[in-house]
Amino acid sequence: MKFLDVPQSGSLQSVTHSRNRFGQYTRSRSTPVNPNSSYQGAVRARLSANSAAWRALTDLQRSGWESLGSQMYRTDALGQSYTLNGFQAYTSVNNNLVAAGEAAVDSAPALITPDALITATLTGTAATLSLAYTVTPLAASTKLFVFASPQRSAGRSFEGDFRLVHVSAAAAASPANIFSNYQTRFGVPVVGNRIFISATVHIGGFQSGPILTSAVITA
Repeated sequence: MKFLDVPQSGSLQSVTHSRNRFGQYTRSRSTPVNPNSSYQGAVRARLSANSAAWRALTDLQRSGWESLGSQMYRTDALGQSYTLNGFQAYTSVNNNLVAAGEAAVDSAPALITPDALITATLTGTAATLSLAYTVTPLAASTKLFVFASPQRSAGRSFEGDFRLVHVSAAAAASPANIFSNYQTRFGVPVVGNRIFISATVHIGGFQSGPILTSAVITA
């Protein structure tokens, strides 16, 4: 139910507060789902490793991450801007590095702001799925991160559930063939379903702003 009130997000007792492009709304609180998949296990293991590694850092190293975090801005579910604390900055950078197949770091790097992609076009059938993008090729040392949604109804126009399915080689040229990785994560694309994509450019543990696109799978 849509309503007017002070900005709120999250659950209290049996009610969940959230927002979309039409404004704030409330809904009945749902029971969290815990399929305990291999992907969940990998994320939980990585978070545990991050916590252990953070405790092992020196005070000087943690201070460096605090300084970096104060420069890293994010937007919450209410559209409000905030900065990261030291542990959040450490986790963000090192999770990106690990996802890119690179070594984690103990000391905070200098902040990098990668240039975002200019365009992205997704095309797919039941046997192919590729993302064409510009600039192409990517600059040296940069990689393409592709986050994809589960398959949705063709009439859907929004998406909030994106999961990393593809990391390119450095300086890879367009298009990115993501069919195999998508199939492993979400199954074979079904004709008539829509797939949403969020793509970013990665360098040194930092990601650019995302570019969003979607396509209906054709025969």
